[in-house]
Amino acid sequence: MQQARGPAWVRPVVDYGPLIAFFAAYTTHGLFVATAVIVAVTIAGLALSVATTRTIPRMPLITAVLVTVFGGLTLWLNDPAFIKMKPTIVEALFAVVLGGGLLMDKPLLRPVLGMALPWALTHRGWTVLTARWAAFFASLAVLNELVWRTQPTDVWVTFKVFGILALTLGFAVAQVPLLTRYRVEDEEAAG
Repeated sequence: MQQARGPAWVRPVVDYGPLIAFFAAYTTHGLFVATAVIVAVTIAGLALSVATTRTIPRMPLITAVLVTVFGGLTLWLNDPAFIKMKPTIVEALFAVVLGGGLLMDKPLLRPVLGMALPWALTHRGWTVLTARWAAFFASLAVLNELVWRTQPTDVWVTFKVFGILALTLGFAVAQVPLLTRYRVEDEEAAG
């Protein structure tokens, strides 16, 4: 299982297609149909990614497994709590994995994002960035729990589709000063 590049349009389709399909199905047919749709579109997105890159991408695979398990439980048991818990589990899993890497002095964002950044970061920079993302994912997990347990489904769906995305993009932009501060010009100095 490795990451590979395919056509530029594949990644956004795989990342955002299921969310768009979920929201469209929810607004027209309700949560249970939307749950079936997100499972189907997520699996189709994974298949598209595999077909275009000839590899099994890690993140879409993990997402497909979790969406299928929690979506399947929602549909099988006729209980929306499972699909509502899925973002909590995903965000908590990311927080635990990143935090665990930090405990072993391995900032795990480096192998994930290192190729995406146009420059290298110092080890300290990767460590601080990883710690911030771990804390952010933990906060999103708690926030999702608060929203789905205290708000109506319409509010939770809006939060899931638009709120989490907006918070994530905002947080990513807020990390630009850190990226600039710990930037190194020489790739060997980043080791």
